Amino acid sequence: MGRALLLVPLLNLGLWAQAERSELDQFLSEALANSPEIVAAQKRYEASRQRPMQVSSLPDPMFSPGFNSTGRPWPGAGLGSDVTSNIGVMISQEIPFSGKRKLLGDMAVKESEAEWQQYQQTKLGVVSRIKQAYFRRAYAFGAVDVLGRNVELLRKFLQITEARYSVGKAAQQDVFKAQTQITILETKRLQLEREKRARAAEINSLLNRAPGSPLGRPANLQAIELPSGLKELYAAATENSPMLQRDEKMIQRAEVAVNMARKEYYPDVTLNGGYYNMGGMAPMYMFRADFKIPIYYFRKQRAAVMEQSQGLAQSRKTYEATNQDLHYRIQDDYSMAETSSQLVKLYEKAVIPQASLALESSLNSYETGAVDFLSVLMNYTTVADYQMNYIEELQNLYLALARLEEMTGRQLVQ
Repeated sequence: MGRALLLVPLLNLGLWAQAERSELDQFLSEALANSPEIVAAQKRYEASRQRPMQVSSLPDPMFSPGFNSTGRPWPGAGLGSDVTSNIGVMISQEIPFSGKRKLLGDMAVKESEAEWQQYQQTKLGVVSRIKQAYFRRAYAFGAVDVLGRNVELLRKFLQITEARYSVGKAAQQDVFKAQTQITILETKRLQLEREKRARAAEINSLLNRAPGSPLGRPANLQAIELPSGLKELYAAATENSPMLQRDEKMIQRAEVAVNMARKEYYPDVTLNGGYYNMGGMAPMYMFRADFKIPIYYFRKQRAAVMEQSQGLAQSRKTYEATNQDLHYRIQDDYSMAETSSQLVKLYEKAVIPQASLALESSLNSYETGAVDFLSVLMNYTTVADYQMNYIEELQNLYLALARLEEMTGRQLVQ
C-alpha cells in the first residue's frame, strides 16, 4: 500500500498538472509596445534628438526699431531739419567664435546617444523584470502542485494511522502529528497562493494592463544547461551592455565639453547694421562689430576648463565603477546559476530518489510495526522538503539567467 500511495507521485516531479499556459513571448512583445517605462524612455530619446540642431544654430538676430527726435519727445520731431533726428531700424547678429557651434552640437549628439543607450537599458530591465515575475509565478504554481500532492498523500497516510490507532497499534499523538503536518502544508500553500497573485499583479503592471486582468498558468520550469561560460558573458557585457555604452558616451561628451570650455577663451562677435531715415536729408547707414573680450578669463574661462576637466575625470571613473560592478554582478549571478544547475541535477538524479526509497522502506516497516510513526513522518517531511528545494533551485536558476540577460544583452533563456 505504501508503494501505491507514495512512490509514484514522488518520482514525477516534472509532470506538473497541465492547465492553460500563458506565453512569455507574448508578454514580452506586449511590454515592448505598451510599457509606460519603455515608452517614456523612447520619448526622452526622441526629444534628445532635437537638441543638436538647436544648440548648433546661430543665436536669434535682434531687430531694433527706434528714433531720435529734437525738440519734442515723439517720433519725427525735428526730422529733416536737424541732423540728429531720424527714424530707423538696426539688425544685430551674434556670431560665436569658429568651432563653438559644432562643439555644442557634438555635445548634444553624445547626450542623445547616451539617451539611446538608456532606452535600450530600460527595455532590457523591463524584459528582465517580466521574466523574473513569470518564473516566480511558475515556481509558485509548481510548488502548489507539489504541496497538493503531498497533502493528498498525508491524508491517506493519516487514514492508515487512524486505522492502526483504532486497533491499538498506534498512539493517539501519531494522529495529531499527521494532522499538524497537513496544517503546516496548508499554511505554505496559502503563502504560495499569495505569491501567485502578487506576481500576476506585477506582470499586469509591467504590461500596462488593467489591475486584475486574468493570466493563464505559466509554463513549467524545466532543468536546462547553462548556455554560456563566464568569460563569454564578460565579453558579451563589454560589447552589448547599454550601461557601459551609456557611460562611454558620457565620457565622449565630457571630452567635447573640455574642448568647448577652452574655446571660451576666444571672443564672440556681434555684427550690427542699421538704416536711418533723415527726412529731407540723405539717409544714414550704420555698421558696427562688437567683440566680447574674455578679460576675466582667470576667474571664468580658466575655472570652466578646470570644471569640465574634473567632469571628464568623473565620467571615466563612473565608467570604471560601472564596469567593475557589472563584472561582480555577472560573476555573482553566474555562480548562483551554476550552483542551482548542479543542485537541480543532484536533487533529480540522487537526493529525491534515494529519499523516496528510504520513505518507502520505512512505510513498509511501519505497516508491520518494525518502525515507529515518527521515523516515517520524518522521512516523509524530508522528501517533501527536497521536492520543494528542487523547484526552488529551478526558480533560482531561471532568475539568475534573467538577470544575466539584462546585464549582457544576450538571450540565455529560450
